[in-house]
Amino acid sequence: MKTKKKFDCVQMMRDIRREINNEISTMSTKQLLAYLQKARSEYQKAITVS
Repeated sequence: MKTKKKFDCVQMMRDIRREINNEISTMSTKQLLAYLQKARSEYQKAITVS
């Protein structure tokens, strides 16, 4: 018998991927590169603080 999960990591990943795709779908190559560099920088800050 299946029960509804309180947290579904697969669905969460799909939702995040959909959001990112919506953000970047209309960006030019230059804009996309800047977006990725910014995200990388924010990620680096986040992991060094933890």
